[in-house]
Amino acid sequence: MSDEREKSDRRPSHRLYQVVGDGEASTWIPIGAAWPHKDEQGFNVVCDAVPLSGRMVLRAPDDDRS
Repeated sequence: MSDEREKSDRRPSHRLYQVVGDGEASTWIPIGAAWPHKDEQGFNVVCDAVPLSGRMVLRAPDDDRS
């Protein structure tokens, strides 16, 4: 299996959300995912909803919101 294929088969380490509102009244909308770089110094982020404005939050996928 090629290195490129192995990368595409991995599950993302984080989910990307657009957060609308504040506190208990906020709505978290899943908009993408992130995979760590091999050197663990950054992430590749894929966003399904561009362009966006406002607050975006990157969270581990085991969060209750995923």
